[in-house]
Amino acid sequence: MGVEHLVTSGTFSLDGGTWDVDNNVWIVGNDSEVLVIDAAHSADKIASAIGDRRVVAVVCTHAHDDHVNQAPALADRFNAPILLNPAEAPLWDMTWPDRTPDGELTDGQVLSAGGVELRVIHTPGHSPGSSCLYAPELGVLFSGDTLFNGGPGATGRSYSSFDTIVESIKDKLFPLPDDTEVRTGHGDSTRIGAESPHLQEWLTRGN
Repeated sequence: MGVEHLVTSGTFSLDGGTWDVDNNVWIVGNDSEVLVIDAAHSADKIASAIGDRRVVAVVCTHAHDDHVNQAPALADRFNAPILLNPAEAPLWDMTWPDRTPDGELTDGQVLSAGGVELRVIHTPGHSPGSSCLYAPELGVLFSGDTLFNGGPGATGRSYSSFDTIVESIKDKLFPLPDDTEVRTGHGDSTRIGAESPHLQEWLTRGN
């Protein structure tokens, strides 16, 4: 029972620009069933890591294309539902206009796979329906692009808001235990207690 980590590489496109990115893909569960968090860039690499285990769901923390570009392929391969907060529809439709997610992520919802329970925390700001997943018994938060090692996720593009993301982090993530490990959508992990002292710096720095 635990957490597996893959790094996949590709591009992120929005507002007329395209950037090279490395994404963290998280597989949570045990030897028989798992949840996949953010199916990015390489369905084959993710499928290889899953092996013959049952995929309970392909969970999307948000719908920027670098986080969802392999969600349908993986969901179809493993006969698993795609879960996404419905507020992400405008972004999802940019990548998958002819496919809709199979289910919704809602604040407070609990998902489970392989004995691990994950509580959904709606954290808008990076995008309207951005969601984090908190596994209390593991002491782990999967933060998507909401909170990184060094501060909040980017808010300079369409459907994002700096004031909203800071409020989400302050009100919903910083109350978690300081030693909670934050597994991010890109880059290195961090801990709640390593980021919370810097709130005022972020506010001073602004967007």
